[in-house]
Amino acid sequence: MTTDAEFAERALRTVRRHAMLAGGETVLVGVSGGADSVALARVLLALGPRLDLTLKILHVNHGLRAEADAEAAFVEALGRRWGVPVVVERLGLTPGPGQSLEARARGERYAAFRRWAGALGASRVALGHTADDQAETVLMRLLEGAGPRGLAGIPAVRGLFIRPLIEVRRQEIEAELRRAGVEWVEDPSNRDLKLLRNRIRHDLLPFLASTYNPRITEALGRAGALVRELVQDLERSAVAELARLVETDEGGLVLSRTALRALPRGIAEEILRQALGRLGERGPLRAWAQRALTRPLDLDRPAPLRLGRAWLEVSGDRVRLSRGPALALTEGVLPVPGSVVLPEAGLRLEAREFERPDGYRPPTDPSTAAFDRARLAGTLGVRSRRAGDRFHPFGAPGGKRLKAFLIDVKIPRWRRDRLPLLLANGEVAWVVGVRRGAIAPITEATQCILEVTATPLGGGRAPE
Repeated sequence: MTTDAEFAERALRTVRRHAMLAGGETVLVGVSGGADSVALARVLLALGPRLDLTLKILHVNHGLRAEADAEAAFVEALGRRWGVPVVVERLGLTPGPGQSLEARARGERYAAFRRWAGALGASRVALGHTADDQAETVLMRLLEGAGPRGLAGIPAVRGLFIRPLIEVRRQEIEAELRRAGVEWVEDPSNRDLKLLRNRIRHDLLPFLASTYNPRITEALGRAGALVRELVQDLERSAVAELARLVETDEGGLVLSRTALRALPRGIAEEILRQALGRLGERGPLRAWAQRALTRPLDLDRPAPLRLGRAWLEVSGDRVRLSRGPALALTEGVLPVPGSVVLPEAGLRLEAREFERPDGYRPPTDPSTAAFDRARLAGTLGVRSRRAGDRFHPFGAPGGKRLKAFLIDVKIPRWRRDRLPLLLANGEVAWVVGVRRGAIAPITEATQCILEVTATPLGGGRAPE
């Protein structure tokens, strides 16, 4: 098999410009049977000896068209002729809620690429996107009113995926295949004008090329590249600021709204997006989700918000992103002596009683509270807060609403529902780890002491 030297060199320059391959990799090539993917497989075969590549082909058969099985057979035959192993993944698809069949197919196809890359030991997945795909994408996103990340178009490299033909025109690819006498299959759905991309490909771009700019494809590609550079600069700045500002909090990430608001708006928004990514939400955000993500920058008291599997909550100056809302504490009883495990709070409460020794001083460690046992008779209960709870802090002249107390001591909203309360005869004796109540103080007359200690289930100090 031979391929035009200049064609292969152009692809190699793209590979090196974008650091797609270091050499020696196993590469999984996505081949649909169309001209772009067939040319991609050929050029990687031609470059294989120079880059010491091991190639494998994956064809995804969605079974959506009558021609699907014939296309899969075509790719299998191609692999046999070229000596490249071919895997055919057959998927049965149904559209999800609010999702077109095309979007679902694309998501499943990328999932199959990732799955088979892992199974076959491939460190890269090569896809056949071209300069025309890039121009179509940039123009389509512009018409849809996308933001900078959308207008950046298709990246040459994104994680596992590389696109060695992203700087080559589709007409050049087809000319190269005709020159070499290599066949490909045409997907009839690529001419379905019900799809926006196809209308852009067959109607709008030819109109713009013939009427306004004969090099519109290259112009859109340059515009996308410029926006990608700006987005990459933004991402680098946000990475540094996120590392500087973020605090971890029991499975969540916490940021200061004051600090975010002091930054340029674009960087602040990107910090929040990257924080979502740390929680596993790495997909592109729809416009409504992007607007919702930035509510902490605009509103004083935004309501908790779900974004995919992540949650955004605001309390005072702090915004927290987490994998889910805090679970409320299960109500329980603390035996004396004895202990109770509070998994939602990540704590164990342990009670012990003993005769007061000479010179005893109440502990100052916030993870332990001491009481006069005689004044704290009866069963001790443990639960989370309830509407209407009141609390009289030790040393304070009187009681107040528990909610007001928690706000005063700056307990964030997401911790309040799983903050344990120790109760004696219905009165809050201790906001665990925060403040003991005025009930049952130790005095000179105290003979028996009750100490309750909060210990993290994983060891260490109790959370403050």
